[in-house]
Amino acid sequence: MSSPRRIASAAAALAIAASGLVLGAPTAAALENGLLRTPPMGFNNWNSTQCKADFNEAMIKGIADIFVSKGLKDAGYTYVNIDDCWALPSRNSAGNLVPDPARFPGGIKALADYVHGKGLKFGIYTSAGTKTCNKAGFPGALNHEQQDANLFASWGVDYLKYDNCNNQGVDAQQRYKAMRDALAKSGRAIAYSICEWGQNQPWTWAAPVGNLWRTTGDISDKWSSMIGKAQTNRGLAQYAGPGHWNDPDMLEVGNGGMTAAEYRTHFSLWAMMAAPLLIGSDLRKVSDDNFAILKNTDVIALDQDALGKQATVLSANAGLVVYSKVLANGDRAVALSNETAATATIGTTAAATGIGSASSYTLKDLWSKATRTTTGTISASVPSHATVLYRVSKAAGGSTRYEAESATVSAGGTIDANHAGFSGTGFANGANAVGSYVEWQVAGPASALTFGYANGTTAARPVDVSVDGTVVAAGVPFPATGAWTTWNMVVKSLSLAAGSHTVRLTATTADGPANLDYLDASP
Repeated sequence: MSSPRRIASAAAALAIAASGLVLGAPTAAALENGLLRTPPMGFNNWNSTQCKADFNEAMIKGIADIFVSKGLKDAGYTYVNIDDCWALPSRNSAGNLVPDPARFPGGIKALADYVHGKGLKFGIYTSAGTKTCNKAGFPGALNHEQQDANLFASWGVDYLKYDNCNNQGVDAQQRYKAMRDALAKSGRAIAYSICEWGQNQPWTWAAPVGNLWRTTGDISDKWSSMIGKAQTNRGLAQYAGPGHWNDPDMLEVGNGGMTAAEYRTHFSLWAMMAAPLLIGSDLRKVSDDNFAILKNTDVIALDQDALGKQATVLSANAGLVVYSKVLANGDRAVALSNETAATATIGTTAAATGIGSASSYTLKDLWSKATRTTTGTISASVPSHATVLYRVSKAAGGSTRYEAESATVSAGGTIDANHAGFSGTGFANGANAVGSYVEWQVAGPASALTFGYANGTTAARPVDVSVDGTVVAAGVPFPATGAWTTWNMVVKSLSLAAGSHTVRLTATTADGPANLDYLDASP
């Protein structure tokens, strides 16, 4: 929703995102309600209607119909969500919220039933305050959390967007945890969207509270707003994952305020960032060209990838930005995004994405659908405000990369991101102790293992390399690299038979292992 109260989004988020780099703070345990293992896809009316008269029962039913008739449901769009202004300004004598009979003459339960009848899910809105954000002053849920959660459950609600207006200065974590607990006791599985606008850095505390959290103030249908939201959100990759997502706000595609290239950039970056894809346009009025953007299944597949990794920024130079996203099958998605006013050549390499070595790579342009091969260079001439989006696959016969973030570390070890230059989204920082280890599950056959690492001390950090519990190389040194941001490789020749193997590196000194970035298994 848009209100003057929301303009002041968290300055801290802007500072974090200025470089586009991820931070190294540990993430909190995720909310395990089993929901939103991939980012939510659906619709919310606010960006197109706000509280205007055309926000009503007929519109929402019409959107559900279009989801089915236009193929959006088949593309993965699931939630049909209503925003502010659905209720009367006062609760009834029992203290319950009352749907506005002029807007929703059939009531909310009947509307939810209609949406469910289409094989879709239904979402609703309220605020973690005494009133919602609209100036008409609709009642919020502060101090009514369980009553409202129970009411929503009785109506068949599947998704709650919980706003931040009129919060009376009550601590944000207290307010949002109260609704989390109420939803858990409601008897219905309800996805929980925290709309706190990034004011209290929810990415640092909201993973065990909600399924997604706003990292920004409200988006508007213009380039400067959209790209500003992307810039804020892109530095927070380490906090996102299955069931807990960064939310840079809803989509504006189709509302008419941006060019086709800008809308493609918008959709591309939201997919790369594993952001919610919630359509914010009135689909009854959207052009075929904009439907084509919203239904690009190759781009949607990046957003919905089962690994659940948000893209990281490989480089950001004067508005020319390269994003890389690790995908579940080992592919990489690469976005070459031009935020400037002139056409520019933007490039990177396959090696920089951490995909692993190969004789060649296939690049599929997810907008033009053209494919080509490269020996490593990934580059394109990108028009102003446009984004070239590639899916990068290795040719057969290359090495297979296992990133540190897929490894298991022993007690006291962490997956960090506070030293630049690593592949993927982080590196393994083992505990400083004899016996500290990092291990991967690796598929054979392989004839050599290559370990990417950094050692910012002056002494080598030796490890024992074991396969399936048997030490195959003792005291392998990982020499000093000169700095924790300087990465090098150690290669060990060995023979792995076909099948799955556990490869473990165990520290043999009290300093623990070097920081480990990846393991490449070569055939």
